[in-house]
Amino acid sequence: MSMGNEIVAKRYAVALFDLVQDAGALAEVEQEVEAIQTLFKSNEVRDFFAHPKITAEQKKTLLNENLTNKVSSQVINTLFLMIDRKRGDSIAEMIEQFIALAMEEQRVAEAVIYSVKPLTDEQQQTISTLIAEKVGKQSLRIQNKINPDLIGGLRIRVGNQIFDGSISGRLESMKRELTVKQA
Repeated sequence: MSMGNEIVAKRYAVALFDLVQDAGALAEVEQEVEAIQTLFKSNEVRDFFAHPKITAEQKKTLLNENLTNKVSSQVINTLFLMIDRKRGDSIAEMIEQFIALAMEEQRVAEAVIYSVKPLTDEQQQTISTLIAEKVGKQSLRIQNKINPDLIGGLRIRVGNQIFDGSISGRLESMKRELTVKQA
């Protein structure tokens, strides 16, 4: 991803964001954009939209087939505009930038909770409420990853912050304290 692509992507993301923000449709449009993000996780799809020999019409047809009745006109028009301006290679980045803007606006953060076994929805909700408050967000979007090495307890990562309440984490810090005391 070149710096130029990133700047271009940001410009379109901000334009789309302002448009849907004014229309009061941010939450709905964010869900639509997340659906498109799934499509763009595939390298084939990214390559298709970045390919200079594939016509704008072919690219729009593919979008129409996959997105008709699934996304609002603001989203499809933004994507079409990007294709017309030969910016298909920036679509995936634009989607990421838009989601980041939407999450920031709604005071939502992504969090990964590492646990020994899967957490129930109720447990995830409780953790989300507690940790969101600590990091100054309204809520967290949680991804639960299983890690038997934790022995027990939880390790939670929100952005670059880590909350370690795992048994292995506690053992590690006890080991460090003991090492310091002996030195």
